[in-house]
Amino acid sequence: MSDLFDDASRNHYALPAVNVFNTNSMNAVLETAAVVNSPVCIQFSISGAQFIAGMGLPLKGTDALVLGAVSGALHVHSLAEHYGVTVVLHTDHAQREWLPWIDGLLKKGEKFKKEKGVPLFSSHMLDLSSESLQENLTLSEIYLKRLDALGMGLELELGMTGGEEGHVDNTKLSVQSHYTHPKDILFAYECLQPLSSNFLVAASFGNVHGLYNPNNVELRPEILEQGQSLIQQKHKTSPNPMRFVFHGGSGCDAGQIRKSLDFGVVKMNIDTDLQWSFWNGVKLYYDKNEPHLKSPLGNPEGSDKPNKKFYDAKTWLREAEKHYGERLIQAFQDLNCVDRNK
Repeated sequence: MSDLFDDASRNHYALPAVNVFNTNSMNAVLETAAVVNSPVCIQFSISGAQFIAGMGLPLKGTDALVLGAVSGALHVHSLAEHYGVTVVLHTDHAQREWLPWIDGLLKKGEKFKKEKGVPLFSSHMLDLSSESLQENLTLSEIYLKRLDALGMGLELELGMTGGEEGHVDNTKLSVQSHYTHPKDILFAYECLQPLSSNFLVAASFGNVHGLYNPNNVELRPEILEQGQSLIQQKHKTSPNPMRFVFHGGSGCDAGQIRKSLDFGVVKMNIDTDLQWSFWNGVKLYYDKNEPHLKSPLGNPEGSDKPNKKFYDAKTWLREAEKHYGERLIQAFQDLNCVDRNK
């Protein structure tokens, strides 16, 4: 994974990171990555992990979240090789109250690594941006040590991504909270780099979760450039020593995305646009086949004609997968991530 992200930084491309929620979404991501011949990141949010486990699973605490994320990870482990796809497996936004979820996944990961010799996940994300900078980085140091021992990486958030996604609601943040100070980027590098280089930083530069009117958000990717320059000047590193993550990528135009790639973005989260594409695939299918979807029997061909092949869930879910994949191809193109397999 470290080599992959280094290659992305050197060659100015980034992996789309998709929050999946069932096997349809996972399979659509694998299929699309195979089509564009490039690596991809599949990740599980807390709500996605719960949905995979089943909304009615009667377990306490974070047990269902752990089982759902592990189930999804095992699905990807089983199929990725057959699709011919390199996958970074990741979990998204674990705030302080959800650290038991990460602890549970690490226990499962330790067992998996001992049995299989490879990590269960590639990395986990801690979102401790609501804590003080010092507390954020102190906890990140603790988890980075644990993750690095398993051959895994850490993603952390500096500053706060605006908007709302799943259980993360930052809609009432002050505007200033949307922008990470470049000196904080330098401080994070100095805290974590001596422990391991296997970390990514989701620095805020005006980006928000969800879909938004671009006129209401000022993206300032130069913040990333300034952070990189501070590190390079002080520590005499090569260009772009920090690996960045672009959260809240839905709704951004290709020019904004490409500019961020020049400053070390190697991964971009995309969820909202894909959720709409999945739903729109179902809607378009319904609009096209509405006469066959009003009842089990009866359509323009005759009152006794069966409609099962039209309302079979596998049929309309496949249409959802296709539209999902079409939007994901656009993300690969925007991120300069086509034909990147070695």
